Amino acid sequence: MQVLSIAGSDPSSGAGIQGDIKTFTALGAYGLSIVTAVTSQNTLKFFDVEAVSPSIIRGQIKSILSDFHVDAIKIGMVYSKKAIMAIHSELKRVKIPIILDPIFESTTGGILLQKDAILYFKKLLVPIAHIITPNVLEAEKLANIKIRSLGDIRKAAIKIQKLGARGVVIKGGHLQSNKVTDILLEDHKFHTFSHNKILFSGHGGGCTFSAALCVNIAKGKGLKDAVKSAQDFTLQSMKNTVKVGRGLSIVTQKGLDVIENDLSCAVTQFVEIEGIYRYIPECQTNFVYSRTSPTSIADILGLEGRIVKTGKSVTVAGSLKYGGSKHVALSVLEITKKHPTVRSALNIKYDKRIIEKAIKKKLGVFFYDRNIEPDLVRGKEGKTISWGTRNAIKGVIIPPDIIYHKGSIGKEPMILIFGESPKEVLTKLLKIIR
Repeated sequence: MQVLSIAGSDPSSGAGIQGDIKTFTALGAYGLSIVTAVTSQNTLKFFDVEAVSPSIIRGQIKSILSDFHVDAIKIGMVYSKKAIMAIHSELKRVKIPIILDPIFESTTGGILLQKDAILYFKKLLVPIAHIITPNVLEAEKLANIKIRSLGDIRKAAIKIQKLGARGVVIKGGHLQSNKVTDILLEDHKFHTFSHNKILFSGHGGGCTFSAALCVNIAKGKGLKDAVKSAQDFTLQSMKNTVKVGRGLSIVTQKGLDVIENDLSCAVTQFVEIEGIYRYIPECQTNFVYSRTSPTSIADILGLEGRIVKTGKSVTVAGSLKYGGSKHVALSVLEITKKHPTVRSALNIKYDKRIIEKAIKKKLGVFFYDRNIEPDLVRGKEGKTISWGTRNAIKGVIIPPDIIYHKGSIGKEPMILIFGESPKEVLTKLLKIIR
């Protein structure tokens, strides 16, 4: 996954290009960068700024987009109207989601958007944004209204959305309250995200949020889930500030949950498989990945919702959560007791031809019959999965690639594909459906 930051340079590495790259890396993405301006600042004071020429900005964008597959773009500090015009000319036709983070002033006191540039910002950059992420002060300037309440935030979001952005998230940290409430307007629906205000006098929180949001959108998350995940990551980064200079502390981005990153990437790849809707069962699909040596489904990451069929495509409904899956997770939990390296699984629709192809491909295919399960098992929720998995691999030395059953009265037949990682599960899936 590759994401691009278009922003100014911050030599303190708290915000700007440097801060974005730190966030991208922490969340498992490869960060690309285009510099719009060079600042002189530290944790105590903002000294100076010099704009990069429009031709160099255009050249940087062309060089990146002609070579790299970019999954999402974040635009931060742009500084001048000439930079805005250059960025717009190169990005106005791209199909890559753009996360627009208005950067008007630095926490160290510098002006990061010239006064004559705000009109160009509204007319050229906001309309190409997938989502825009102003704080209250920035939203006031964009919407041209005073914000004193959550109701005002909603009014401002509507006015900003009318400028052309698909989604608007306004960060409410500047309102006087014990709680911080961020409000997302997606299409015509509002979502609210609240948390207790934390003591924070640091540098880089806003850039961390928008950069994390950029990665989440690149992973294919819906806006609501992407915003919530970015908020959680930013809060953790703000709690982990470090004082490396003599002034403001700087946010620290901790490394990502590798399990979540790997599964999230695999889910994104799964939904992009051509014709995959044909393999979604009536009960829909889940995809899971376990921690090592799980003791319960709370140790197994899965979709709290499902991967659902929507016509001739599939959609991820819900977010990843430990304990989010029950049935597929229970099967993995049972497998790991005998084969600890098998930690990931995915369920698909039963088809005799798939089983035949899997056997032909020399995959380890095992079966259990739901019609012979004991009454004591049948009568208890979740017991069938554990019982069936145990019976399918009873006396088997090799780890299973596939376990299937043909259903029973009121129970849909199913195929489960197993692997040591989500990537391996996808590899096996592609072997049997192509």
